[in-house]
Amino acid sequence: MAYDYRYILFYKPYGVLSQFSQDGSGHRTLKDYIQVPKVYPAGRLDWDSEGLLLLTNHGQLQHRLCDPRFGHERTYLVQVERIPEPAAIKRLEQGVFIKDYRTRPAKVRLLTEDPPLSDRNPPVRFRKTVPTAWLEITLREGKNRQVRRMTAAVGFPTLRLVRVAIAQLQIYGLQPGQWRDLTPQELKILHKLAFANRTFGNQKSPQ
Repeated sequence: MAYDYRYILFYKPYGVLSQFSQDGSGHRTLKDYIQVPKVYPAGRLDWDSEGLLLLTNHGQLQHRLCDPRFGHERTYLVQVERIPEPAAIKRLEQGVFIKDYRTRPAKVRLLTEDPPLSDRNPPVRFRKTVPTAWLEITLREGKNRQVRRMTAAVGFPTLRLVRVAIAQLQIYGLQPGQWRDLTPQELKILHKLAFANRTFGNQKSPQ
């Protein structure tokens, strides 16, 4: 009998650890939201980041999604202090140095209006004298706190960070703290993302 794999899309709220066990920090964990046994996150988000987190009990798929050799696009909405000028956007696109590492080329877009996101709890600090802007940043890598370090390197500190997509899988339709199983169409996308021309779970390779 085929193993009953689960593939879950979770909208991680601010202040939640990307793990089920407590680390002594007092932050909430995935256990406070997801009561599905034996699923684990395929990747992570920092406690102060929000958005899309995939969980599964399929170990090989989890490995593929986390292994940097199998890089795939991750899209973030990033609220920063002040309004980045075109030169700063270009630097982010071409790659910046964070410590001794130069980031790979990225897709970066300055949004003309605020994205349709739920308010954060607690809210982002607001200063009347300092404007803010939203960037859409798409990466194919995931160094520790990379997006925050990238925007800081060009002079625009990150105030809020929300991962809205992994490849074509998107967070829209969920509220912070909500989760759902992937649809059959999303499973096909995940299949191509992690196992091109291979089989996983009860799904066959799409022709």
